[in-house]
Parts: sequence; structure tokens; C-alpha cells
Amino acid sequence: MSDKKVRVRFAPSPTGDLHVGNIRTALFDWAYARHTGGEFIFRIEDTDRERVTDEYIQAAIDTLKWLGLDWDEGPEVGGQYGPYLQSQRLDIYAQWAAKFLAQGDAYHCYCSSEELEARREEQKKANVAPGYDGKCRTISETDLAKYQSEARKPVLRMRMPDGSTTFTDSIRGEVTFDHNFVPDFVLVRGDGSPLYTLAVAVDDVLMKVSHVLRGEDLLSSTPRQIRVYQAMGVATHDYPTFAHLPFVMGQDNAKLSKRNGEVSIAWYRDRGFLPEAICNYLALLGWSPGEDRENLTMKELAELFTVERVHSSPARFDMKKLEAINGDKIRLLDIDELLKRTTPFLIKDGVITGTPEELAIVKTALPIIQERIATLAEVSAMLKFLFTQNFSIDAEELPKVQESQSQEVLKKANEVLQDVSDWTHDSIEAALRAALIEGMGLKPRIAFGAVRIAVTGSHISPPLFESMELLGRQRSLARIAQSIA
Repeated sequence: MSDKKVRVRFAPSPTGDLHVGNIRTALFDWAYARHTGGEFIFRIEDTDRERVTDEYIQAAIDTLKWLGLDWDEGPEVGGQYGPYLQSQRLDIYAQWAAKFLAQGDAYHCYCSSEELEARREEQKKANVAPGYDGKCRTISETDLAKYQSEARKPVLRMRMPDGSTTFTDSIRGEVTFDHNFVPDFVLVRGDGSPLYTLAVAVDDVLMKVSHVLRGEDLLSSTPRQIRVYQAMGVATHDYPTFAHLPFVMGQDNAKLSKRNGEVSIAWYRDRGFLPEAICNYLALLGWSPGEDRENLTMKELAELFTVERVHSSPARFDMKKLEAINGDKIRLLDIDELLKRTTPFLIKDGVITGTPEELAIVKTALPIIQERIATLAEVSAMLKFLFTQNFSIDAEELPKVQESQSQEVLKKANEVLQDVSDWTHDSIEAALRAALIEGMGLKPRIAFGAVRIAVTGSHISPPLFESMELLGRQRSLARIAQSIA
């Protein structure tokens, strides 16, 4: 990419929670700024105030903070090129729109939506690429008077010149758009509100954005933005450098949707995915650090990230891969940090209330499940057996301890465990193996499955012998006796 001072921006229009695709873009922007010693600008494109609410804007801010994507300019931080919410910049867009009109780069268009739709249908029948046909480029005094008498509110359209637009995309190389397929486009609606193409181009110029890293779906809007730069009088060498990131596809090779991975980052957060795991995984969607590396810290991502290593082909979202990386990150946490992160899940699920006594038990239990969980949300199911006051076996597990062989196993287990005075997992294991596997000749799954359900209420639990040690002698024996009864 070029050697100009790097200023990149992440500019979402949050009409809901930020999704996988949004965050992958933000992550690449952040990493490029940090790698080059540049600046990362966070801008909110909220000209559509009906759909972009204050609640969604705050959620976007909170999501970036949670992920550790700190910004140098933007909401809550400020900066010399603010404000950073487009709804607070409307007068700036109005001034530029008026200038374009005065220069002859733009013109008022009075065509109604019904007229435009009818002409589009005619274009389709004639096998002509659908788009605005330039009807209002030159408008007669008679037509103008007629439209004004009908109180039509015109839109403002940008005049596209003949020819084509060519630019160099840092990922795709040289890209050319024939203007026959880029018709005159609307800058300002009839009610005076600016459209994306006007606001984004004006802001990028005024905020001195040097590089635009964004999704491939916005590639076709680039010639329109370049046309706005031209009307603003920006020299060609001062245009931002564009890099259009590859699509992220689902496992079924379709564009991401709720069915195949495209859900909000809040969804992943609520299910116990770590922010560092999400960032690590999303960094690998369309970019590679080389040497088959997959485990990255944010510091390493900033050190290694270059746009040259971004692929042009689509990336595939794989939930199992994300879970594997999340599990790896969980195993890297020290126990105090893991306790801090799991406590909100245990409280939300009603497993604990958060007393110091409860937290001490959780801290003792965490090392034996840390190797076994892929998300923080799994901890509640694993540890609830330690805290339940009115113990009962899950209804679907109940038949497993009621069958005759299970009853025999439980009776034998109850008998031999009465003699275990040193209640450690090693002593418990030795006693049960001797009685059930060597004595009764059972396979471990049969021998220990019934005991696990009797003691924890479910087949989902930490290792059996460690679970019984944590639960204590009295409660373990009482639960086995209850299952026999």
C-alpha cells in the first residue's frame, strides 16, 4: 500500500448489534493502523435515524471496547475532525451539496418513484442495464413549472461523466467501472437528508482518511465516491487507497446468515466466547500470518498484519474452529482470571449468588474443568451439582440409574465407599475400580456412568472422582443412597 500517513476508519451504520462481518472489518482496520503506527477512526454513519438508534450506537461502542479495539478518534474520545456521528454533520453535507449544484456537478431530479419504476421496467424489456436515464439532466421551463406546481420535492443527483473510473485496489489490483453501468446517483433525498454516498465521501476527505479497508460488497460504490472527490476538487493522488476485503461465507458456501454463523457479536459474548478468541479467529478469515500459525494475541496481530497478506477469495466461517480457538484461549487463562470471567455466567444461571464461600468452591473446581470446556457458558452445567440444595437427577437421566445393573453398581459403590475415610479422588478411584471393574468385571463406562449420574445428576460433569472429592463424603454417599432408594 502507499506510504502516506495511515488514517483508517471503521464506519458502521448500526441498525442492530454488530455482526461477524462488521467486526472482521473493524479488526483489520485496527490491526493496520496499529501495525503502521497510524490512526484508527471510529465513525458512526447514522443519517438513517429511524433505523440507527442511540441504543444501537451505544451497543456498537460497547462491543468495540469489549473486543479491545481501541480507537484514536471518535465517540467518547473526540478528535480534531469531529463530530464523529454523521447526524451531527448534516450542515456540512448540505453545504457541499449546494456547492455541487452551483458548479453544475449535480442537478435537481423531479422524477417520482412510480415514474422511475416504470422506466426501469421498460429498460428490462429492452435488455438495457437498469438505472437512471438522465431525464432531468436537462429540464424544460415548462416541465419545471409543472413539477413545482405539483409540489414535487426534488432529489439531488450527481452527474456522472462519460467514460470510466479506474483505481487500484490493494487486494484486487486494477479495477475499472464503465460509467454506462454507473448512472447518475442520488446525493440528497427529497426531504433534504444526505445519502450514504455523499456523506461517506465528504467525511473521508475532511477526516483525511488515507486508506479505506471495507467489505467487498461496497466495491461497486467506489466509482461514485471517487466522483464526489472529483467534485470536491480533491487531487487524484490524495484519494484514499481502497482495499476491499473478501466475503465471509457460511459452511454451506452461502453468504453468512443466522443459519450458518452470521449472528451478532453479542450472541457470541452471551454464550461464553472470549473477546481474544473472537478477534483471533476473525483475523484468520481472509488473512494469514504465515507459517500455518493460528494462535495469535492482539499484540502479535498488530505486529504481523499487512494488507498484502489479505486473500481475494472468500473466507469460510467455521463454528467448530472458533470453539476450538476459544477452548485454547480458556486454557491459557490463570485460575483467578477464569474465575472472574465465569462468575457472571454462574450468577446469571442461578448456580451461585456470588458469596466468597461459593467463589472459593468454584475456584477449587475450575482447574478440573478448564481442560474440558469450549465456552464459559458450559461452566454452569458442569458445576451446578456442587451448589444445588434440593438435589435431583435430570428426568432424562433417571432411567439410567433405575435399571437393574445400575442398581447393583450403586449398591456395591455405596458399600465400598463407606470404608473410604481418606476422601481424596485417588482413594475414591482406587476403591471403585477394585469393586466395580475388577470385582464385578464391568467396563469403566458401565461402572462409573451410573455413579456419575447418581452423584452429579447428569452425565455432564467434571471427572467423577474429582467431583466426588469436591462434593465431600457425606453428600456423595447421601446422593448414592438416594438414587438406590
